[in-house]
Amino acid sequence: MKSSDFKDFFAERIYELRDERNISARELSLIMGQNSSYINRIENKLSLPSMQGFLSICECLDITPQEFFRVEITQPHTLRTTLKMLDQLDENELEAINHLLMVMLANKKTTVK
Repeated sequence: MKSSDFKDFFAERIYELRDERNISARELSLIMGQNSSYINRIENKLSLPSMQGFLSICECLDITPQEFFRVEITQPHTLRTTLKMLDQLDENELEAINHLLMVMLANKKTTVK
């Protein structure tokens, strides 16, 4: 992968994750203790974060580095929070949630056609 590919990936992924949490680029930069334009420079593909910067981005967005790279998961924080809540349900409650999800997904498929 070329450097420009990494810049594209980081720019898009940080924006996506920031947007999910409703945090501005400036706000994330300041939370990290960086210059107010730090995240903007990454999102504008002018720089890449250092390893420490990357880990700080993950920490501030409350995601793991693994979740950062799992692009098929567009809302990792929401998913993790939901999984924690699901883990507190008993078997019958989980079955009810499972059934509800199946109905929602079936309706989504028929709507998309």
